[in-house]
Amino acid sequence: MQSGRANMSVPSCVSINSRQSIDLGVSFKGEDTCEYRSCARRRCQSCYGIKPALRECSTECQRAEVHNKLRLDLWTKFHCLCEGIEKQGNQTLLSEIYTELYITESKGGEINNEHEVGWIEKASRKARTGDTPINLSDIFTPLPGQDQPVRTVLTKGVAGIGKTVSVQKFILDWTEGKVNQDIHLIFPLSFRELNLLNKQTFNLQELLQFFMGTELLEISSNESKIIFIFDGLDECRLSLDFQNNVKLCDVTKSASVDVLLTNLISGNLLPSALIWITSRPAAADLIPSECVHRLTEVRGFNDPQKEEYFRKRFKDQSLANRIISHLKSSRSLFIMCHIPVFCWISATVLEKMLSQAESGEIPKTLTQMYTHFLIMQMRTMHEKAFKMKVKDEDMILKLGKLAFRHLMKGNVIFYEEDLRECGIDVTEASVYSGLCTQIFREEFGLCERNVFCFVHLSIQEHLAAVYAMFSFNLKNLDVLGEYQSLKHDDQHPACLAIYKRAVEAALQSKNGHLDLFLRFLLGLSLESNQSHFQYLLTQTGARSHNTEQIVQYIKRMIRQDLSPEKSINLFHCLNELGDHTLENEIQGYLNAGTIKDAVLSPSQWSALVFVLLTSEKLEVFELNQYIRDEFNQTHLTQDQVLHNLLPVVELSRSAQLGCCTLTENCCADLALALSSESSSLREVNLNFNNLQSSGVKLISAGLGNPHCKLETLGLWRCGLTHESCAALASALNSNPSHLRKLDLSENNLGDEGVKLFSDGLKNPQCKLETMQLRFCNLSYKSCAVLASALRSNPSHLRELDLSENELGDDGVNLLSDGVRNTLCKLEILWLRDCDVSDEACAALTSALESNPSHLRELDLTKNKITDMGANLLSAIIFDPHYKLEKLHYV
Repeated sequence: MQSGRANMSVPSCVSINSRQSIDLGVSFKGEDTCEYRSCARRRCQSCYGIKPALRECSTECQRAEVHNKLRLDLWTKFHCLCEGIEKQGNQTLLSEIYTELYITESKGGEINNEHEVGWIEKASRKARTGDTPINLSDIFTPLPGQDQPVRTVLTKGVAGIGKTVSVQKFILDWTEGKVNQDIHLIFPLSFRELNLLNKQTFNLQELLQFFMGTELLEISSNESKIIFIFDGLDECRLSLDFQNNVKLCDVTKSASVDVLLTNLISGNLLPSALIWITSRPAAADLIPSECVHRLTEVRGFNDPQKEEYFRKRFKDQSLANRIISHLKSSRSLFIMCHIPVFCWISATVLEKMLSQAESGEIPKTLTQMYTHFLIMQMRTMHEKAFKMKVKDEDMILKLGKLAFRHLMKGNVIFYEEDLRECGIDVTEASVYSGLCTQIFREEFGLCERNVFCFVHLSIQEHLAAVYAMFSFNLKNLDVLGEYQSLKHDDQHPACLAIYKRAVEAALQSKNGHLDLFLRFLLGLSLESNQSHFQYLLTQTGARSHNTEQIVQYIKRMIRQDLSPEKSINLFHCLNELGDHTLENEIQGYLNAGTIKDAVLSPSQWSALVFVLLTSEKLEVFELNQYIRDEFNQTHLTQDQVLHNLLPVVELSRSAQLGCCTLTENCCADLALALSSESSSLREVNLNFNNLQSSGVKLISAGLGNPHCKLETLGLWRCGLTHESCAALASALNSNPSHLRKLDLSENNLGDEGVKLFSDGLKNPQCKLETMQLRFCNLSYKSCAVLASALRSNPSHLRELDLSENELGDDGVNLLSDGVRNTLCKLEILWLRDCDVSDEACAALTSALESNPSHLRELDLTKNKITDMGANLLSAIIFDPHYKLEKLHYV
């Protein structure tokens, strides 16, 4: 699957207006008069084999014919993918190569900008931890338990992750009648093409007429079910001022395109229409969160899907297996295969390299892979147009200059004036896009202005790095330093100044837009990578650069207090430079099982995080594996060790932190991990740590964050008091729908604590299923509170453990009132050593008679139960009317 927006068999601006489109007249108003022009019947006869209809044909027949014709147009555009150069026979049926992608729902109203390289790492981890995906066909279908309809969906994902192809597959399946047949029409519009209409005025009806290529299209506010798909929000150059744009409700009123879009997305125009918007993460917040009913992520391929792609891509399964094996041998390459476009690039390169059509070392780094890809495209250019008088070095350096300048500005699409600023005229641009269709592409818009783009952002980043490298090699210029000339001496090599400046620029970038550029630039510093360009850039040979100094400089940067994403990218940079010393040291400790005994430097801690985050095995994080024994103390406390490994904790599904002598000092870190939108945590075990109520208050702040999806929390014997319960109750009220199991056993909560906690338990949205309150200094008063909670929210709690509390018969009598409720679904009730007698047995028996169908297990051991109570309970377990399966009372 080639997922780049520019990699389709048709331009990514998927308007209906094209050279092949047929001019249709159609009315959506349902008038009684027929508005078909006479040629419509000829089309009906020639295209569908239907006999010419009478001139008095009904409006419904017109609508049916037009809908079928629109489906046919969309099917024609979307049923194929064109992988690589657009030549006859190189198209692939989408249905044959499409590999299912992970699309999941994001929680929380706030849409955050994300570091995209880090996002790839995190998304790869998320795909491996197995969050439940949303089926592509169900993108507008509410999930179980969601009552509100979904009108506007915003789908985010990094460049090349599969957003546009997901849209293509959604439309294709609809045109083929497979799914969503309640939808009458789909209008796919790209921001790339809408940008070209920025200064023009339309009403919504005219805008659609323009895209559809017909003058008779009419729409109204009571329109049938339709979907507008706006692809590529990150490419939008419209203002999209949701706060200040005039409100517009009439589809016949004219306004600028950005006003039409803001009102359509806000629901002022056509409120019944469905809206689907795709975007890279950094641009997602252009749409206000209150306008988005569902926020989803395209997470690309998980590991099995990566393999599936290559097996579908190649008929020769032996070749596919060799490619998969090679990619798995390099974690950085295999992680990047999370992006479908990178799978396509890798397939293009490795197919030739492994079939011996090419010579040389098989690429093992990103720089090697992209450099081979660029060289192959240059050679293919000569094969298809060897008479064209275009010098390779001119093409590469001019395209590189364009790539570099606009990478610095954050632009991924270009107009003619952008090209002229880089010394490329329109004729050259057309030649370049005609010769290098896998690198640079020209797209013909609805207006006279055409747009240009690189096939994928990573190709733009690679060409930008090539330009930066050869600006130095050819002209001794530092383009990052605003084209300054560089001085060189043995103590201060000029190349080192360039690389330092690039590292600093990448570290200062808030959204990480220079991270991949930095990897490529450092990789190109190696003579072995520069040598590939010798036949292209004949004016120079490869410059021999001393990379040891930049390696040491990067290691010094790693020792600083960097964010996990920045640190990880610097480790990838070391890999591009061929330096694996830190990584190998840590891997040696891990393989020998001596990591907890090693005294690690700050850079080695960063290396440990990198190694663990790129590990396939990290599902359960166990802190004890990295903490020294008490008799072998180091200068780091257990809390500090947890702090150093927090990125690993955040992306693990289960964090086992019990019995680690942690204190409240670690709780702020844990709150950050829980509240992170990228967190994969579903279980946290903090049992037997001295957290105190002050620590749990901090953890509760993370637990109450809408991004937190924690399901199991263990706080057994953590030194908590009733104050902890108030904080936990507040968290449950703020974010009630995820926590399923909570263990508060062996904490001095008292009746007051249970009373405070019950405020969260009573919340109808609370989904807590298991609650453990063993040995918490409770009395009969707590039972009254719990019974009240069971009556208020009876349908979720399944297991309740109140063992080793002095509840007495009065307490069980009160608790039985809650169990008696026919809506109560309690299945397991533990009352061991609770100072109860036969009276409690009678109360429970009475409650079960009123609600016999749910309780499966009852534990009353170590209580004052005589034969009388035992007989009452025994009668229940043998009666098929009751569901009780396990009874303990001895």
